[in-house]
Amino acid sequence: MITLTPAAVRQIMLAAEEAGMEEPLLRVAAQVDEAGDRIEYGMGFDDRREQDEEFDCEGVIVLVSPPSRPQLEDTVLDYVELAPAEFRFVFSRDQRHDD
Repeated sequence: MITLTPAAVRQIMLAAEEAGMEEPLLRVAAQVDEAGDRIEYGMGFDDRREQDEEFDCEGVIVLVSPPSRPQLEDTVLDYVELAPAEFRFVFSRDQRHDD
């Protein structure tokens, strides 16, 4: 399933704290694009839903709906510096698990 790097966890926890959240519930979604050659990702704080799967990643509760689960398998969410003082969340596939 999805893994969060320590940098991603720190940034998510900081955002949750700034928003006054006691328990950070992060929804992560993924779907294959219309051309069928890329995975599009989305994320944001949300409420639990009945069919969600939950994963505890170092204190961040990650919520995943069943349709997103296959696309999130072996995915890593990181928070990286792309250019000086320009930070972004980046989704990538963990290549160690590819066949």
